[in-house]
Amino acid sequence: MDTSISLKHLEKMQFESEINGHRIVLDADESVGGEDRGPRPKPLMLLSLAGCTAMDVISILRKMRVQLDDFNVEVQADQTDEHPKHYHKMNVVYHFEGKDLPLDKIKKAVNLSETRYCGVTAVYKEAVEMTTEIRVNGEKVEMN
Repeated sequence: MDTSISLKHLEKMQFESEINGHRIVLDADESVGGEDRGPRPKPLMLLSLAGCTAMDVISILRKMRVQLDDFNVEVQADQTDEHPKHYHKMNVVYHFEGKDLPLDKIKKAVNLSETRYCGVTAVYKEAVEMTTEIRVNGEKVEMN
């Protein structure tokens, strides 16, 4: 294996890991014995997806010399009602803000991330129904 992560139990429902030199504490809700001192594990899956594709898109757009005023990625997900509860649908929404943004370059950057570069997307597409939405200055952009 070329990557490894270790998770140490601290107390109650708290666990700690170090990733790339950064400490992360996970915890559970008080209703299940936690103290709410950190995020739950499952939403971190959504954050991993958002972070992976966002970094790709920014990198690609910089190479294309596209200037953005603001950018964020939102991942919406639905999970099953039955145990083991897991995400079965995800919608990735890319929000771009700026003047005279080239839609063709934005679409290309998102497409390249989702089909070629983002390893998290590649894995999730195998297990989850995924959709994509692009919004530029608040307006939804057609993907075709």
